[in-house]
Amino acid sequence: MILADLTPRAFEQAAGFLASLDSDWARHIAATGPCLHAATPGREPYEALVRAIAYQQLHARAAEAILGRLLALFPGQGFPAPEQLLLVTPEAMRSCGFSANKTATIQGIAQARLEGLVPSRQAALDMSDDALVERLVSLRGVGRWTVEMLLIYCLERSDILPVDDFGVREGYRRMKGLEKAPTPARMRALGEAWRPHRTVAAWYLWRA
Repeated sequence: MILADLTPRAFEQAAGFLASLDSDWARHIAATGPCLHAATPGREPYEALVRAIAYQQLHARAAEAILGRLLALFPGQGFPAPEQLLLVTPEAMRSCGFSANKTATIQGIAQARLEGLVPSRQAALDMSDDALVERLVSLRGVGRWTVEMLLIYCLERSDILPVDDFGVREGYRRMKGLEKAPTPARMRALGEAWRPHRTVAAWYLWRA
């Protein structure tokens, strides 16, 4: 099992490490306060992926409303099983608010869970970050960012930097007072100095 320390003490140590890098980090961390990153470790990767797809390119409130309508199709239970999602018609998915592309992606994730391509939580805990990314980006509509959200929030990995995330790059631009945000490639290079605390670094950049 790949363990990650996401306790308040670990967050404090990570923040101290980042603040020691330069005055911009120190000032931003002091202004933001303690890291309050909160994972959702009880979820299965399958559920985390479906939720992440729902949130793609949408405001959080809109995504929550769409997910709420989907869950309402299965009253009296938690998140629907893959078999159940596969039985939901495209028309019903559309009435919930999912586009045709998102519907195809979500049902593809459900099918991949049944086939074992999407691992169980227990199996995922034993897989490296890179192995999970490589496996899951093979799914239709699932990009690296989606898998990184799974790694950060579902599997509690402590050294993930989603360089394709606009908020991370824009947060760095604002923190540093730059005219332009760094490219993903530049962001990846910059993030090497933040190991092994890149998840906490991302949390602070999101708040810039």
